Amino acid sequence: MATTRREFLKNVSLASVGMAIGGVDMIASAADKPAAAGASSPKGGKVKIAYIGIGNRGEQIINDFAKTGMVDVVALCDVDLGAKHTQKVLSMYPNAKRFKDFRKMFDEAGNTFDAVAIATPDFSHFPISMLALSEGKHVYVEKPLARTFYEAELLMQAAKNRPGQVTQVGNQGHSEANYFQFKTWLEAGIIKDVTAITAHMNEPRRWHKWDSNMDRFPAGRQLPPDLDWDTWLGTANHHDYHDDFHMGQWRCWYDFGMGALGDWGAHILDTAHEFLELGLPYEINMLYANGHNDYFFPYSSTILFRFPARKSMPPVDVTWYDGLDNLPPLPAGYGGAVAAADVPSTNFADGANAKLSPGKIIYSKDLIFKGGSHGSTLKIIPEDKAKEMAGSLPEIPKSPSNHFENFLLACQGIEKTRSPFEINGVLSQVFCLGVLAQRLNTQLFFDPRTKQITNNAFANAMLTGVPPRKGWDQYYKMV
Repeated sequence: MATTRREFLKNVSLASVGMAIGGVDMIASAADKPAAAGASSPKGGKVKIAYIGIGNRGEQIINDFAKTGMVDVVALCDVDLGAKHTQKVLSMYPNAKRFKDFRKMFDEAGNTFDAVAIATPDFSHFPISMLALSEGKHVYVEKPLARTFYEAELLMQAAKNRPGQVTQVGNQGHSEANYFQFKTWLEAGIIKDVTAITAHMNEPRRWHKWDSNMDRFPAGRQLPPDLDWDTWLGTANHHDYHDDFHMGQWRCWYDFGMGALGDWGAHILDTAHEFLELGLPYEINMLYANGHNDYFFPYSSTILFRFPARKSMPPVDVTWYDGLDNLPPLPAGYGGAVAAADVPSTNFADGANAKLSPGKIIYSKDLIFKGGSHGSTLKIIPEDKAKEMAGSLPEIPKSPSNHFENFLLACQGIEKTRSPFEINGVLSQVFCLGVLAQRLNTQLFFDPRTKQITNNAFANAMLTGVPPRKGWDQYYKMV
């Protein structure tokens, strides 16, 4: 018999004090056992690391870690070790132990590594990260941190309970020029009194050619011979295998991914969210949806997030735009199309069909800034204002380490990570709230103090998501 949501919540610890979901009022209990000491890596030595997810994006981050010269790769884990896309990494590290199931890797080789790097689908970040933390490992995980608000809450609490362990979320721009520029300009009073931000990602997405009138998930297909589908599914409800659930296609579905917002939001809104101390919004409003359906993300979305005043800073409205037909309004002097010389570059090639580079426009009382994605720096607009202020702008510090070096140096006790769970987790929760508004195509009112949605009981219940499959609920008890 399937576990009900009420039974599930009664059997796990809720990490947020006063968080009442679906009528079940619960108060967080501290972890019964003391925090794990945390693995240590010698200063100047190499960090013993295990990689979980070694194809596609996993291969990319593994190459980035390799460039640091600071890792000793001892284990590789992927549910599809026989697939073509995993072979390159397997050949790079022939002596590393190999596993299909991350649980077996921790059981059989957990004493051989200090840290893990996770590049798996969004919905599987939670159980792997939670197990790694419970086993005393440092954790690097690709963004978004988690697929549900509740899972992000649990991971933040678990990391807080283990201060000796290092965490880092993979929004790599958080170690690049925009991070240091935003911080410096804010401290110098150049960025101040921000009242509105528009963020845009208007390039083609995987689901844009799908039929939004679908009334069921696609029928199952023949399972590839080497794929461990049961482990791939993890905590998610059962789905028969289909090509459109695998190899990056998982990003399209509410059950598995976080859409354009979860994919790109962390690369566009990260510095503004952290340094403006936005926290959690009090309103999330789906202003526009093209192609809304119950299964995959809309073709286009406009989502308004309203954040309250903080300290001496005024309230901020953040509006997210995605979809090819859904460009944000551009202020005078913006600079125009993708090819314009004065549009800030991003870390990725602009899509051939895009009309505007992914990025943001920041509106303050006195100035307007435009920026791209990832580490792309901000520029004051219009051009004449930028020229007028050029001589008075402070020097921007150079980054002492890229995102991968930063994580490894933190494992050695030399630096602190710039995107730990405690910082990135709240941003991930903002995106979880945005996805709920997308999924329900509605306006939500949220109480940041109690962490409840106050105007929609169903949406409030979805803060936790559906109960995990049988045998996967233990990860929600490891806080």
